[in-house]
Formats: sequence, C-alpha cells, structure tokens
Amino acid sequence: MWKKVSASALAMSLAVSGLGISQETSAAEKDATRGEYVKALITAMGVELGTGKTIKFDDVPNELKPYIEKAVELKLINGKSATKFDPNGTLNREQAFVIAVRGIGTDKSFPISNLKEFKDGNKISGSLRSDLSKGVGMGFLLGYADKTVRPGHHVSKGEMRALVQRFLKEYKASVANTTVALRILGTSDIHTNIVNYDYYKDTPSNSLGLAKTATLIKNARKENGNTLLFDNGDLIQGTPLGSFKSSVEPLKDGEVHPSIAALNLLDYDVATLGNHEFNYGLPYLNEVMDDAGFPYVNANVKDAKTGKNMYTPYVIIDKKVKDSKGKETTIKVGVTGIVPPAILKWDKSHLEGKVTVDDSVDAVEALIPKMEKDGADVIVVLSHSGMGDMVHEKGEEDVSYLMTKVEGVDAIITGHAHQVFPGKVDASLTGVNVEQGTINGKPVVMSGKFGSHLGVIDLTLAKKGKDWTVSSSKAEVRAIAKDESDVDATVVEAVKVAHEGTIKYVRKAVGTTTAIIHSYFSQVQDDPSIQIVTNAQKWFVEKELAGTADAKLPILSAGAPFKAGTRSDPEYYTYVPKGELAIKNVADLYLYDNTVSTLKLTGADVKEWLEMSAGQFNQIDATKTVEQSLINTNFRSYNFDVIDGVTYEIDVTQPAKYDADGKEINANAARIKNLKYDGKAIDPKQDFIVATNNYRANGNFPGVRNAKEVEIYTVENRQAVIDYIIEKKTIDPSADGNWKFTTLPASAKVMFESSKKAVEVIPTSGNISYLGEGTDGFGKYLLK
Repeated sequence: MWKKVSASALAMSLAVSGLGISQETSAAEKDATRGEYVKALITAMGVELGTGKTIKFDDVPNELKPYIEKAVELKLINGKSATKFDPNGTLNREQAFVIAVRGIGTDKSFPISNLKEFKDGNKISGSLRSDLSKGVGMGFLLGYADKTVRPGHHVSKGEMRALVQRFLKEYKASVANTTVALRILGTSDIHTNIVNYDYYKDTPSNSLGLAKTATLIKNARKENGNTLLFDNGDLIQGTPLGSFKSSVEPLKDGEVHPSIAALNLLDYDVATLGNHEFNYGLPYLNEVMDDAGFPYVNANVKDAKTGKNMYTPYVIIDKKVKDSKGKETTIKVGVTGIVPPAILKWDKSHLEGKVTVDDSVDAVEALIPKMEKDGADVIVVLSHSGMGDMVHEKGEEDVSYLMTKVEGVDAIITGHAHQVFPGKVDASLTGVNVEQGTINGKPVVMSGKFGSHLGVIDLTLAKKGKDWTVSSSKAEVRAIAKDESDVDATVVEAVKVAHEGTIKYVRKAVGTTTAIIHSYFSQVQDDPSIQIVTNAQKWFVEKELAGTADAKLPILSAGAPFKAGTRSDPEYYTYVPKGELAIKNVADLYLYDNTVSTLKLTGADVKEWLEMSAGQFNQIDATKTVEQSLINTNFRSYNFDVIDGVTYEIDVTQPAKYDADGKEINANAARIKNLKYDGKAIDPKQDFIVATNNYRANGNFPGVRNAKEVEIYTVENRQAVIDYIIEKKTIDPSADGNWKFTTLPASAKVMFESSKKAVEVIPTSGNISYLGEGTDGFGKYLLK
C-alpha cells in the first residue's frame, strides 16, 4: 500500500533539516502554531467541513472551529485537556509528524524499536511513540543527518508548508484506490400504505404507496450498487389495512404481515420501531416481527423487570462494496434506532409495567462507544422522532436535530413528523444546509409520509489505516411520480390477499347520512365531522355507566380534527358524500386505532383542557389591519380537542396559556370565556365524566393530568362510531354550535388556509369567504 519516500533529493534535504527545506529558511520564519497546522492539513485533505458546533474546546476561535472539529472527527488530534486545545501554542516536530501520520494511516503495524535509530528517540513522548514508529516504517519520518529526530523542536511556518506538501502527496496515494461511495436509502411512516390505494376514498391514489416508492428504491440501487435500505418505523398501523390485520382477520402465528411481506420483498437491511408499532400491544408486535427477513433495532426501550434492552439495540452490517477501482472490500455499518419515550403515555394500557423508555439522545450516546468497539466504520441512527429544537430536555419527543450533535453519528434517517427534509425547517435551527441536506455537517433525510418520498444519503468514505471515515456527504429526497407509471406490480401482488380483503371490509355499509360530511373548516368552527364522533363516544359511555355509581354524573365528550390539512398536505381532509355510510367513511372520520376511555375531572380541569386546545390559535392583534394568520402551524390538529356537553367561547385576542407541548407560558392568560354547563357557569368543583380515547387519557394534557379516575375500554373509538351509526341507521350530520370565537376585531383580517375544494361548501352564514391562492397548494380564507 505504501511507497517509501526514496527520491535522493528529498532524502538529502531530510538529512539536513528533517523536513525538506534549508536551515536558513527555517531560521528566517516564525514558528507555526498548532491551529495553523491543523487548518493547513485539513484544507489539504479537501474533506467536507461541518459547522464547528460540536467541538468541546473553549479556546478555539470561531473561524478555526470547523477545522478543529474535522480533525477531531478524523481522530487526528487530541486536546491539551478535555476543554483546551491551545490553538496559538507553538507546534513541535513530534506533534506535527504524529498528526500527519494519523491522517495518512496504514494497515501495517511497525515495531517501536524503529525509534532506536534516533539518538534522541527516548525523548519522544510515550503516548506518541506508536504513531511515530509508523512514520519511520512508512519512510515518512527520516530525521536529521546526525541521527536525531528532535521531537521537541518548534516547526517554522516554512517547515510546516513543506510537511503539508509531503503529507498531501502521501495522503493522495493512500486514498487513491480506497474511496467508497456508500448509498443509504430510507423510508419512514409508511402506515400500511403498501398499495397505491386510498381506502377512505376507495380508489387508487398516486400520492402514496410503498408500491410506488419501490420503483425509486430500485432505480437508486441501479445508480449505486453499494446500497443499504432502512425503514424508520410506523409501518404496521394507519389505514384500514392495518386494522383489518389486527382485529378483523387477526394475524395468525406464522402468517407474514403484509407490511413485512413488502419489506422482505424489497430486501430491506434494517428497520426500527415507530410509536404506532406499539398500538396493538407487545404480543402482536412480536408476532409481526417474527417473520421479518431483516433485523429490528431499538436503543431505548427496556424490559421493566430486567432493565435490559427489550429489542436488539444495534447491529453491525458487514457490507460488501466495491471501491472506486472496482476492488471488493467490506464496510462495517452500525445501525441503531429510537422511539419517542412518550409511547409510555400514548400506549399506557399496553406498556405500563412491561417496559421503560430511556431518553433518546442518552440512549444513542451510550451505544456509540460500543458500536465503535465492534468495528463500526459508519454509524447510522434511525430516529423515529421529529426535528425538535437545539435544547436537550430529558425524555422529549423530537430529538433528530440533537442527534446531529452526537459525536460518532454519521447519518440520520428521521420521521414521525411526516415532513420532508431536505426542505423547510424551523428558522431558529443553526447549522442547516438544505442544499447539501446536512445539519451540523451530518446528512439527514425525512421522507414525508405514506411512501410519498424516498430518502437518499450518499457518503464518500476514505480509508485511514484500518478504518473508514466519511470524507463527504450529501442527502436528498425523491418524490414518487404523480401518475401510475411507477407502480411496482410485484409489491402489489405480494399483499394482494390482504389488500382485497381490506377493500371488501371497508365497503360494508353501516348506515346513511343526510348530508355531506367534511373537515375543511374543523379548525375554525364547530364541525359535524367531530360532532359525530363525540356523539358516538357519549352514547357508548352512557351505556357502559348505566347502573354504576357514576351514572348520574354529567357526561362530556372530547374529539378533534384528525384530517385537517395535517403537515402541509392540502388533500388531507375528511370528505364523506351524502348517502350510504360504509366502514371506509367511518375510518375517514376516525383514523386511529384508539380505544374509548373516560376521565373523571372537575369543572376547573375541563377549563384547563380547553385552554390547552385553544393554543391552536395565534394571538390576533386588534390594532392591526394587515392579514393575520389564525392557525398555529406548530400545533397538531389532533390536539385541538372540542369538548361537547359544555358551551364556551375562545378569545384569540388573548395570549395562549399553554404552548403546543402543554407547557404553561402565560400563567394568567384566559382564552376560554363563558364556559357553561346546562346553561350556567361551570362549577369548578363539580365532577364530570369526559369520554375520549386512550391516547389522550394516558397523556399529559393540562386538565387531563389531574384526572381523579381513568377508565380504558377495549372497544375502539372507530367501532363505537360504527355501532352508533348502525343503531341510528340514518344520521343528520350537523354541529350543535357549542363553541365559537368571541367577536373578532372589526378591523382585523383574520385568515386561515384549507383545501381549495372547501370553496364548494362555504357556510351560508357568510362568516367565511375565499381569498385566493394560499401556500403549498392550499386555498386562503377570511374569517369574519
């Protein structure tokens, strides 16, 4: 691998100065500093720089940080201490040669006795002797004519330039035949959208489906044979197909779940668990995973009894690849994954007492040294988590940005938020390079939802000794085609039986509706699509409580708009036509496989719950006459709970009391006005039963967290709605108007966005009017 430096002219100059320039030049120039040398060496290597945000040395100036960061990442340098690098300190010869030798690297080992050829070899620092012996063995360090190496002598700037030139020659020779282009593909949040079919509309769809993503996968593999394919979770739940295989025709022992069948067919290498994998309980999840032809990894879910990892924490893949010269070699790729700790709340009934969940960032940081010890050249994190912010709070849900700051992580596949990256992110996040698809120098992809996109990460690896390091990276997302041209027939065929069974199931009639049901305006006015659900929940709970001590308590019912243009999708709304109601329509009204639950709360708790829901709205300034956006896009629509059984108004000119995560931000704020029960001001001390779902009942919402009693039923909310409609036979979808906004300022232009199709169903009351084109395919509306 290595060529000895044998040119006679070079050897002669080395014999004089030890570096290849004259003593006169050395004496005439100032000493080089440690920082100057590292910058020069990293620049010569031509490697991609990061932002410098991850270095722990507090004495490095901002302009030097990216170079020091890369040198640390490539394991070229150590600091004077954990927090000091001493960039302005003088550079001595042993330091300069050690850093250069580490940069070149070698597979070979050389005896420490090499250093005995120097008269002053015993003066070399003990911690550097191994590296310098390699330098001698490689012919890179020859010393002076008098057989000394002078390890403590300062290096002049001229000598530094000469050494960098020599280093670059050897570095280029060492990597010329050992670069590898490694491609990593990622999917996330498929949610049982395997076939390009919308079960709610009962029609093929060209906006979703792994059968369409499959074509992108196969094309990406043709472009680069050195490819790995990972899934980031939320695979087995989300459409009627998931419900069909969990409750209608439950998965049998040995039967392959259709989602797993599709991934097996496409030769996935690794997958991780999303939060929705736990919706059906641990036994069902184990049955699903049993037939996977690839490993599942998870770093932060632990067995509550033993404290050990419930699932394989990480795997090391020995990936056979071809380098730039066509030679076959092996790259060791370490893969781990995380799930939000909040699964303990969201699926409490399935997980309580059985598992614990560690903080996501802590869990990954703890595994990195183990993965590196096991030989991982590249480490990929499957982060089933949203992007989050720059502040680490233990147990938080969204941490993918923080993952980019974990030392040792080379690439991240994220998801959970159903967004697309490279793409728009919170402007407050630093170190984001959308063009390169990197955050803090690390490539990141988030591939939308339902198979809409494929994440593609391209890494260039260079060999340093026995190790491979990432020298450059780029990430992108590729969108599926907008027509049926890219549908992979083999994927469709693989799940044909389950797909056709699901269609037959969702077409089963349960009743009729006298009018259209839609959710176009569900975030700005009381809405029939929510009213039907809250009515059904109350109906169910009344029957369950009959004859019990709680039967005489007032029963309220909470519901939220699940499909309300969620996550920048202008087509993502409920729409049920007038006439026959089938199970597919009910599934469109209630997307999730939640179960009916009840909470015993006080009137005061009900108000706090509603204050949290009112955080969906931005504060409207009554003094402004320009357009003001009503909806807080950081607030998830499924957290905008409407509570039926009470009446109230929302004053959006007041600040929100809670933020989108339920944290109190304005203690004295009060948006909820005129809260009444049975026509009278609600009694803060009166007990109420509130019907909801297990997700909310097990959560940490203001008000909800004060519940005196919690009851989780086994009946799904969707089934309760089905049973309700079957009993009623015909429903009249109309909202009872139990909530409204207080009078909006006359001069304010309060606007919101919804589907352009909403124009066809604008209320006759005249309080909503169409303004024209909105953003990203939405329409813009004025609320009066």
